[in-house]
Amino acid sequence: MKKICVFAGSNLGNEPIYAEAAAQLGRELARRELELVYGGSKIGLMGCTAKAVLESGGRAIGVMPRGLFRGEMIHEGLSEFYEVADMHERKAKMAELSDAFIALPGGYGTFEELFEVVSWSQLGIHQKPVGILNVNGYYTPLLQMVTQAISSGFMPSTHADLIISHTDASELVEKLAAYHRPVLTNKWNEL
Repeated sequence: MKKICVFAGSNLGNEPIYAEAAAQLGRELARRELELVYGGSKIGLMGCTAKAVLESGGRAIGVMPRGLFRGEMIHEGLSEFYEVADMHERKAKMAELSDAFIALPGGYGTFEELFEVVSWSQLGIHQKPVGILNVNGYYTPLLQMVTQAISSGFMPSTHADLIISHTDASELVEKLAAYHRPVLTNKWNEL
């Protein structure tokens, strides 16, 4: 594992713990000499993570759609920057560059990015680990929703193992490094 894609909010949230966790993750990536791949912005949790990576001597790679954001939002100190045509190309490029994924707290965009890479894993499009940094219990309702999907018969229980969750950045990165893709069962295969 050499590069980790981090999905994160373009806002800081209303508690300092979110920005602190984003910076801690950035420092952890740099300490482990793992490169950050992310959306390329200097604002919100995205910016906190990139700033911490760069200030700790690490590498940060940004991927941003042309014309989607104002120029002042682009982080100008990045190690590499890719300008792409649109959001679809952005997500594809970030996935191509990355060996694993981590979701920090965020809104609809972060949720969509997270669920897309989990779906791709479920479908066998990639074999990369997908993690959630569950800061301040932010993702606990989402993890409960996954449990609800399983108990309601919409997803086999083995598919819950496609999401690795932890409250500590160092422990989460350790779990991602040790990841072995679960053997997925699908009750519909038996029909």
